[in-house]
Amino acid sequence: MPELKRGLGLWGAASIVVGTTIGSGIFLVPKNMVLNVGSPEMVFFVWVFGGILSIFGALTYAELSAALPEAGGEYVYLNTAYGPFWGFIYGWTQLWVAKAASIATLATAFFYYLANFFPGLDGVVVTSSLPLGPNGGPLEVRYGQILAMAVILFLGFVNYLGVRVGGGVQIAVTILKILLIAGLIAIGLSWGGERGAAEPLAQAKGGIAGFFAALVAALWAYDGWNNAGMVGSEINHPQRNLPIALIAGTLTIMAVYLLANWAYFHVLTPAEIAGSDRVAASMMDRSMGSGGAAIVSVAAMLSIFAALNGSILSGSRIPYAMARDRYFFQKVSTVHPKFHTPSVSIVLMSLWSSLMVLSGRYEELYTLVIFPSWILYGMTAAAVLVLRRKRPDLERPYRVIGYPVVPVLFVLVAAALIYSTLRNSPRESLIGLALILAGIPFYFYWRSRR
Repeated sequence: MPELKRGLGLWGAASIVVGTTIGSGIFLVPKNMVLNVGSPEMVFFVWVFGGILSIFGALTYAELSAALPEAGGEYVYLNTAYGPFWGFIYGWTQLWVAKAASIATLATAFFYYLANFFPGLDGVVVTSSLPLGPNGGPLEVRYGQILAMAVILFLGFVNYLGVRVGGGVQIAVTILKILLIAGLIAIGLSWGGERGAAEPLAQAKGGIAGFFAALVAALWAYDGWNNAGMVGSEINHPQRNLPIALIAGTLTIMAVYLLANWAYFHVLTPAEIAGSDRVAASMMDRSMGSGGAAIVSVAAMLSIFAALNGSILSGSRIPYAMARDRYFFQKVSTVHPKFHTPSVSIVLMSLWSSLMVLSGRYEELYTLVIFPSWILYGMTAAAVLVLRRKRPDLERPYRVIGYPVVPVLFVLVAAALIYSTLRNSPRESLIGLALILAGIPFYFYWRSRR
């Protein structure tokens, strides 16, 4: 019977962390952050806070990934720590909500930037009266959404052809996009023109509610640092390469985000950033003219393309792991005899994610991702504490630095974020929660079939 093959090295694992995380967020979410906290200082504080939180998560996950380097990532960690029920709930949530919505969000952002060159993509093909659109309104299908769906299906086909093919694409586009973003940062920081007064935004939400709303946006931009663990069974020397990829990759992401925001605020005022849907394009338009905005659009699309590829590569291993353990349709555990990829799982994830593109616009989609994801991120971090007691015999090539303070702080902040998101975005949060709860009867169905 064909099995998954170890075809990814350290660079491949690191490119999944960096390439999947740095996608559309750095180009789009600064507007949302300024509107919520108002001043550049607070925006940087939120980025640093979110980065430290992500690093704490990476340190914690590094212990789990080195000890349990199997396909599925958190599915495996939760299964081992708490039992198959929580592993199933994680896998169910990732397939139907978190990972699928993340892929859909990235594809939606891809079409946003492509619309700079082809404005007709924002035109509506058909409108349905069903309340399935943003904020429960009518569902409008746009030309750009159809294109976004086609991009998802194309990258699903690329990853169908083998982990070396998908991993090779991931390394190449990640390196290229880091170079392009570095160029944008250098242009922004070297700009010597005059800008307006950097007054804080008077109409910003502010307070605790504003901080957590901005943090949700920042954590969407940071979301993805955990993805390398999902392909643990296909990484060479995972006990060594996974912790290095997680920690070094997350530190790299934080550095890129802080430098990019430094460049934005060097060229634009908080009010200008708050009024721009595409802040990087606005920065380049100010410093280089209309040609600069076009360069940003190309860089953003390349960045999003890499994040999409990495998300499909890693996310498709979760339904495979569930099916392998007989908690999902057995067909989904099929490994292609020639390409050694979870072929049916890749097709399933790609098709469902492409349909999710129709469910909302950018902001609604990323809120739908963050709420259920952080419930399970918090539980996964707590699994380090559980397994230290439950499985003291487990071989741990890497042990989390700062134990138990680091995982405990991560869990506490995750709980506060979940509560705040539920209060600030109840519709999207409750949809995510309802989809999680919908998995419970299916768990008992598949358990009975085992």
